[in-house]
Amino acid sequence: MTTVIAFDVNETLLDLRALDPHFEELFGSAALRAQWFAQMLQLSFVGGLTGQYVDFTTAQRAALRMLGERQRVALDDATVAATVDRMRTLPPHPEVAETLRTLAGTSLRLVALTNSTAEVAHAQLTHAGLRDLFEAALSADTVRALKPAAAAYRHVAEQCGVALAEVRLVAAHAWDVSGALAAGARAAFVARPGMVLSPLGAAPDIVGADLTEVAELIIERDLG
Repeated sequence: MTTVIAFDVNETLLDLRALDPHFEELFGSAALRAQWFAQMLQLSFVGGLTGQYVDFTTAQRAALRMLGERQRVALDDATVAATVDRMRTLPPHPEVAETLRTLAGTSLRLVALTNSTAEVAHAQLTHAGLRDLFEAALSADTVRALKPAAAAYRHVAEQCGVALAEVRLVAAHAWDVSGALAAGARAAFVARPGMVLSPLGAAPDIVGADLTEVAELIIERDLG
């Protein structure tokens, strides 16, 4: 039985495409924004696998420097910091606020679960007008084990005082969904444009094209 819904934040709730004009200005190509985010994830994951923890903000800055070197674009410290700080003011996807309000009106408990630091997560959700819709904004940085590490999902269960089997992660990232399922939680996948599930391992029982479709299925299956 699901009692807690844990929402990933970046790309699932907030729209990183808002950064595209800035990457166009910096590098001459908005497409490089996705490369930067993928590089940042790689650095974070390598840190976890090697036992040398790297927080999300540090990974974002390092990934931007790597991208600049690859593109032969000189980036000073101020430009790197200002670019990464733009993560704090991302807009939500159009359907997010209304859908979260619908879910908040049910018996389900809503929390955010992000790899961003707690301070950044609070700034992001507050700017997007979403913070009050969540019981808590939880950061995997708190346990120094970023998703998809099992400890990140256990952190939700521990903070909410429930069994991990009662937690359902909602994310637009296949790696996040795989991590939640492997840890013993449930999951739902938001198949935003360009996002696809991994063909390896367990699959989530809920998949929707946007958060509204996913929420409708959650209400039907978890509360029906």
